[in-house]
Amino acid sequence: MRTRLLLLCPLISLMPLPASAGPAGSDVLVDFLSIPGSAGLGAIQRRAYSPYRGAAVSQDLVPLYMYEGKQVYLHATRAGWKLSERAEHDLEVFVDYRFEGFPADQTPPLLQGMARRNAGVDVGIAYRKRKSWGNLDVEVLHDANNASHGTEARLGYSLDLQNGRLHLRPSVAIARRSANLNNYYYGVRASEARADRPAYLPGSGVDWTASLYGYYELSQRWRLLGGIGVTRLSDGVRHSPVVEDKLQPNAMVGAAYDFGSHKPYSEPGLPLHLKIYGGRATECNFLPAATFRCGSTRTPDDTRIWGFDVGRPLVERVNGWPLDFVGYIGVQLHDERGRAADRVQLDAQIKAYYYGFPWSAAVRTRVGFGAGFSMAQRVPLVELQDQARRGRDTSRFLNYLDPSLDVSVGDLLGSKRFKETYLGIGISHRSGIFGASQILGNINGGSNYLYGYIEAKM
Repeated sequence: MRTRLLLLCPLISLMPLPASAGPAGSDVLVDFLSIPGSAGLGAIQRRAYSPYRGAAVSQDLVPLYMYEGKQVYLHATRAGWKLSERAEHDLEVFVDYRFEGFPADQTPPLLQGMARRNAGVDVGIAYRKRKSWGNLDVEVLHDANNASHGTEARLGYSLDLQNGRLHLRPSVAIARRSANLNNYYYGVRASEARADRPAYLPGSGVDWTASLYGYYELSQRWRLLGGIGVTRLSDGVRHSPVVEDKLQPNAMVGAAYDFGSHKPYSEPGLPLHLKIYGGRATECNFLPAATFRCGSTRTPDDTRIWGFDVGRPLVERVNGWPLDFVGYIGVQLHDERGRAADRVQLDAQIKAYYYGFPWSAAVRTRVGFGAGFSMAQRVPLVELQDQARRGRDTSRFLNYLDPSLDVSVGDLLGSKRFKETYLGIGISHRSGIFGASQILGNINGGSNYLYGYIEAKM
């Protein structure tokens, strides 16, 4: 088998190092998909052994929302800003999800009675160097949500290999973790100590990770993804009374679709989509509401939403079809009608629009479906109440779905001026993925709001 080294472009090579002292982050695969000026969707199933004693093997579904801009990128759990980009090296700042913490589904007996250790969000800065002899990655991360107050420095080396449609990336990495980080996740506080769980602080330490990730090109757009890795925790962590003293293996498999090249998101003259909307909560489930089998907005609290989205085209007329993809970011205000403090929600999504109906030449009609993430300032009241009735947890960070149906105002009025202005209805949907995704808090449930909107290209 003939194998050749690849000096991949900087956008491809922005591969984050695996998260140490825990399951490797799923986003290590995303950069295998990223070509200059592309967007994509997919999913990865992670399987990892928890370092905690008595914890079951974790299964985690991670949705992949990918966008590769000239300066801004989204790689599944990581979003970043490229401060500089050259042929062989670049510098970036980013935020990323940390896959650590107590098991979300079932707490082992040894951990019961301890304050919960939650997964976190890090902010970081990274330097990447690309040469013919391989890739060098340096990252420094710090806890952004004040859970551990910890810091981690990572150094990694990887090599890109290709044979036909098969692309592989073996890598090794070391991670220097601060005492705050290790003590939070793997320490036992004095107030938590008991006979089988003495007080213990592991302190700072160095973890080692070896991994192999890759993808296989099924077609020009579809790719199968996979990876395996193993991490050796630092001596201090492995000697903790709540940690298994053994190597931490992990594996993942998934698939993704790359929409291909598009104009840079910030290119001058690229249309700006502006959408303004308002709506009410509904007790209808998502599928009945999306298929027009349920449309009642009569709820006990009559909570409402108001918001706006701003978007730019990602891909127009995919493969010549009447199908466009648009990337949106938006702000949504939850009006809790005096029953709780109002709250703000931030949404980001990639949305597909299909407009190939027989009557679209006379009145353009679009069916849209958006998918992405939603971060709430505080969990909306309707979710708090619904999840409390079911005895389930809540999460500020959830999956976001946005199906919609609209028509051209210009076609309705016979005015070319408003040809690209649309009037429509939609559903603002927040939920977990049936409790199967750690990044979404393993939440089973969420909320639905029916809304009306007007959207214009500017």
